[in-house]
Amino acid sequence: MKNKEENISIDRKNYLRKIFIKKSIVLLTQIIIVIAIIATWEILANNNIIDSFITSQPSRIVDTLLNLSSNGLLEHIGVTCIETIIGFISGTLLGIIIAICLWWSKFLSKVAEPFLVVLNSLPKVALRTNNNYLGWSRNASNYSYGSINFINSNYT
Repeated sequence: MKNKEENISIDRKNYLRKIFIKKSIVLLTQIIIVIAIIATWEILANNNIIDSFITSQPSRIVDTLLNLSSNGLLEHIGVTCIETIIGFISGTLLGIIIAICLWWSKFLSKVAEPFLVVLNSLPKVALRTNNNYLGWSRNASNYSYGSINFINSNYT
């Protein structure tokens, strides 16, 4: 049995070579564009043309990634992942328990139906608590941005 390479005609080999060259040129161009964007970003941040506090800098990002274990970032990422998993599992289990209770009890289902319809029609952002002000000072007036606000907790 002959090798696969021997069964391919010269025209087919030339065609495959042209396709490989075109794909290589496209990939090389994409890599050059990414490098140019990152270099421009670094130069603009170093010359204070863009605010590096807001957009950071590629060199700072690399330093942070290289020092993940020394600044506790991996620990914080781990805690966040565990909290996310615990929240997802507890929310899912609570939802399943409530669904089973509503399925078993016709009375509970009829009582809860209008409340569940209203809750389902509300935008989910309106259900969040207003515990964090996302950078607002404690003395700022109480902006709600669509969240439910019953009590103004900005007493000073």
